[in-house]
Amino acid sequence: YYEQNDRRKRAAKKKKRKRITFIIEILILVLLAAGLFVAAKVGKIKRADVSKGDIVINDNVNLKGYTNIALFGVDSREGSLDKEAHSDTILIASINNKTKDVKLVSVYRDTYLDNTNGEYRKATECYYFGGPSRAISMLNKNLDLDITDFVTVDFTAVADVVDALGGIDIDVQEDEIVHLNNYQVEGSQVTGKEIVPVEYAGLQTLNGLQALSYCRIRYTEGSDFKRTERQRTVLQKILEKAKSADLLTLNNLIDNVAGNMMTSLGNTELLSLAKDVSSYNLTDQTGFPFNLTAANLQAGDCVVAVDLADNVRQLHQWLFDDSSYEPSDSVQEISWQIINDTGIQ
Repeated sequence: YYEQNDRRKRAAKKKKRKRITFIIEILILVLLAAGLFVAAKVGKIKRADVSKGDIVINDNVNLKGYTNIALFGVDSREGSLDKEAHSDTILIASINNKTKDVKLVSVYRDTYLDNTNGEYRKATECYYFGGPSRAISMLNKNLDLDITDFVTVDFTAVADVVDALGGIDIDVQEDEIVHLNNYQVEGSQVTGKEIVPVEYAGLQTLNGLQALSYCRIRYTEGSDFKRTERQRTVLQKILEKAKSADLLTLNNLIDNVAGNMMTSLGNTELLSLAKDVSSYNLTDQTGFPFNLTAANLQAGDCVVAVDLADNVRQLHQWLFDDSSYEPSDSVQEISWQIINDTGIQ
């Protein structure tokens, strides 16, 4: 009797183990299927092979513990994402790998900097003439960064993302309304989206075309500096909305934006970033240079850093909590050249 009972118990345990194993196998298959599904989605995104050997990184730059990615918004109306489009938006997203805190820095598009070849021009021109590789190198060389990856979007992508998320809530100011509505005219021609005028100031949900137009406003007080602030606000609102979005919404988002986006990130890297999206917190945002002035130079109306080296010192303290940072020899040389060219120090 006891022997028979033991056999029954062993058989029951074996059956239970098989059931547990089967459930685990099903879960693994589901996870694999989900991973393949997402990989297939991100596979639709345009890729650009950026050779690490072509990227300029100054000597002794060591930013371990952080992932730094360049984000470009180009003014292409024809779908060109690799070059011959000015980078109206130049952003650096810095992710603290441990805490998942994210900080955003806008580099003002008209900032007078070394365009990587010893020629001093506006920062925005690097993307037009040399594509993402040269634009990344410009950021690294002038700011002592170690960026090797980028994401570029055009007009349509911004509008599509916001629409896929069901709009974003923005506190529109009275003096922004007329410009926002004016920008919708060209935006509609580029994106094919219907114009819905904004009729009142205050907190409201903007659709994709409205949010895109809001990003482009530069004629209120604060001009381009205020515009970059609006762009960072829109990115923050998109991140907040994406963190709480369901799978169907994210699926639609990827489908809609893939054709208007280009990146150097591979599927593995994109999936790694995507799986942590709910953990990211946009903790702060700012514009660069911190100390600046405007000047009419041979390159046109430019933003000039008042002592670039000191601005870079402040940037590293702000981004990486490094209060003892000293800029590289390369940045020091660029800083002196800017003073020599402009007389501004």
